[in-house]
Amino acid sequence: MALLVYVDDILVANPNISLILQIKSQLNDQFQIKDLGPLKYFLGLEVARQRKGIVVSQRKYALELLDEAGFMESKDVHSPTVLSHKLSRNEGDPLDDNTQYRRLIGKLLYLNITRPDISFATQQLSQFLDKPTHLHLQAAHRVLRYLKQAPGQGLFFPAGSDFQLKAFSDFDWGACIESRKSVTGFCIFLGEALVSWKSKKQPTISRSSSEAEYRALAATTCEVQWLIYLLDEFFIHPNIPAAIYCDSKSAIAIAENPVYHERTKYIEIDCHLVREKLHKGIIKLFHVTSENQLVDVLTKAHCPNSFFKYVSKLGLFNLYNLACGGLSEDTKHSSNTPSIN
Repeated sequence: MALLVYVDDILVANPNISLILQIKSQLNDQFQIKDLGPLKYFLGLEVARQRKGIVVSQRKYALELLDEAGFMESKDVHSPTVLSHKLSRNEGDPLDDNTQYRRLIGKLLYLNITRPDISFATQQLSQFLDKPTHLHLQAAHRVLRYLKQAPGQGLFFPAGSDFQLKAFSDFDWGACIESRKSVTGFCIFLGEALVSWKSKKQPTISRSSSEAEYRALAATTCEVQWLIYLLDEFFIHPNIPAAIYCDSKSAIAIAENPVYHERTKYIEIDCHLVREKLHKGIIKLFHVTSENQLVDVLTKAHCPNSFFKYVSKLGLFNLYNLACGGLSEDTKHSSNTPSIN
């Protein structure tokens, strides 16, 4: 039995419905709970279930955010970032009141729960919470205009997916124009379902692209190991080794060949970590071309065409788009439990 508790809200999950009823009865005897039935809405997350799988989105939350910011009637865009513009602390006029900016970025970060396509943009914007400028606010408004084109887009978890963990690891060397720290990005699939992703600036400066790639690879390995432990708690045993794809042949060579002393002396702990998991058969490294590196969209800005190419492979699903087999307008407004057609 799995219980997810947040303050006074509880989700109960188990394949056996009789056990769920038993737990709810015991809870009601102690706390007088209110049973809301099958999961439809929880902390801003909208859940639609059907035999094909589950879609988790934040459409209502996204629409409320657009309405609050006054962008319901704005012109939408096809990517959350501008390829030719890198944000800096020293550009633009400081905002008189940064409360609005902080509130907006906080809401966008929460929207990342189901929208990996805005992870890189929000990671960039969150670096300027202490002293934002009007250019940072304009960049945040572009993310809102991107959300407007598909506020109902979310994650799709297919019912018939296998239990093979597949991870993509990438980096952008020296991406920060002020500190020259690199950006780590990874996304991890359980079968065809995207279950974990991250876009984050590395804590230290890397002296080479191989070093930056290897730090990203070590972060991905740690996340894969944690997911294996988590799945074991649910009595789910994924197939191992987990496949990790990266586009750096030098990083793979460092992991598989322990004699690269000169290249690895700055990242010795990361080298031992990845090499240990590799030798134990927990992970297996594969080379992937840059064109097929899905996580590239979490490490740098892209033009709309390349952005769509990568995002379309992340397992996102727009429940309210008829072209994707979604709901009609009448169904949207007449049903509280949307399903996949």
